[in-house]
Amino acid sequence: MDLKDKNTHKNKYFITSVEFALTGIQTVFKEERNMRKHVFFGVLALLAGFIFQLSRFEWLWLLLAVFLVWIVEIINTVFENVVDMFTDFHFHPIGKKIKDMAAGAVLLTSFFAVIIGLILFVPKIWQLLF
Repeated sequence: MDLKDKNTHKNKYFITSVEFALTGIQTVFKEERNMRKHVFFGVLALLAGFIFQLSRFEWLWLLLAVFLVWIVEIINTVFENVVDMFTDFHFHPIGKKIKDMAAGAVLLTSFFAVIIGLILFVPKIWQLLF
């Protein structure tokens, strides 16, 4: 196949790029159980933000935590797919290391989000109860 036979030009239109990006988000949501869990808990946290009427500063922290988890989960999925593509779904020790490190990034980001949630919501729940 000659280089001229391949579709090598960039997207000419912004809307096309947006459509591809939305397809990517849709794909990771459909194919990754953990992404669906992260979205569920993220939406739950956002609803809690409305219920507890967070301040602007608190909203910034909450949005940072939620979106960071979602973004890192998407990046983790990218790494998993690239490793699977290159190893043809066969075990490779370096592939395992890559997948483990990407999963570790999601875990650390999730811990960060939980800490932010505790800092934001525990005092408000405590105040509500006592």
